[in-house]
Amino acid sequence: MEKKMKKILIIDDDVSIQKYLTNLFKDNGYAPTVAENAGQAWDLVSADSFDLITLDLEMPGEWGTRFFSKLAQDKAKKNIPVIVISGMSGNEYAIPKAVASLTKPFDQKELLKIVRDVLK
Repeated sequence: MEKKMKKILIIDDDVSIQKYLTNLFKDNGYAPTVAENAGQAWDLVSADSFDLITLDLEMPGEWGTRFFSKLAQDKAKKNIPVIVISGMSGNEYAIPKAVASLTKPFDQKELLKIVRDVLK
C-alpha cells in the first residue's frame, strides 16, 4: 500500500520563502501548498485537510496570530500542528501553543527535524 504524502500548508507573504519551503518540503516527500496571506490560508484550510502548517506572523492584512486564534477556535482544525517561522524576534511568545517557533533566517535541518518529529 502506498503511503499518503503528508500535506503542509505554508503561510507566508515572502515569495522567496514560499519557493524555498515548497522545494524543501517537496524534496523531502511532503505535499506543500502555499497561501500568501491569512485570508487565503483560511479558505484553503476550510476546503482541505492539512497535516501541518508553517505560519509567518507579520503579513499584510490579517497577522498570523489572528489566523492561529481562528484555527484554535475551530473544533475540526484546532489540532493541526503549527510551526511559526517569522522574522520577528521573540516570536516564540506570540503563539505559545505552536509546536515550534523559528526565526528567519532559519536552519533547514532544524526545520526538517521538527517536521519529521511532528508528522511521524
